[in-house]
Amino acid sequence: MAAGGGRLTAVGDPERDGWRLGPGRRPFFALCEETDVPGTGHGLSKGASLCGIPGDRLTVYRGPFDPTRDTACPGCRAQVLGDPEPTLQDLLRHRVRGAVPGPLRAELLAALKQGAQVGLWVSGRAAELVRRHARRERIVEGGALVEAVVGADGPLGLARVVHGTREFLVFLPQDGRPFVARAEPGP
Repeated sequence: MAAGGGRLTAVGDPERDGWRLGPGRRPFFALCEETDVPGTGHGLSKGASLCGIPGDRLTVYRGPFDPTRDTACPGCRAQVLGDPEPTLQDLLRHRVRGAVPGPLRAELLAALKQGAQVGLWVSGRAAELVRRHARRERIVEGGALVEAVVGADGPLGLARVVHGTREFLVFLPQDGRPFVARAEPGP
């Protein structure tokens, strides 16, 4: 409890408290991570992450959120630093960090960091998206998890990333962990 019986919060309210940040200073936000997707730092404010993840899905740590770290969420970073909106590559890289670990994930993260192009990012029913945009016969690596997602036919996000001669497919199931597959480059 704060002096006077009030609650302590991660950041003060400049309007209420009558203070302004000086040049080169930033407000303090507590560090948190999405409980099911560790590895990406978020800033905590008013019971949710700065990028909108509800508090019940977060693990909060005793320490500050550092928006300059490579593992910082692009949306939270933009909120704190006043950066322009994160790029599509930034947003996808953030999601891929929480994907099933493996060499494809590591390769895709490196490609996104280098500016690989996100050629497609769509959402819909799993079976239809895979039929229209992923074409199982073209998947040459990581296809085992695709069958389970198609079989469940739940809501799915699907992204295609092309980097050099490599084509990656990122499967973003609504009720599961993202995973990466590799496909033969298509037309």
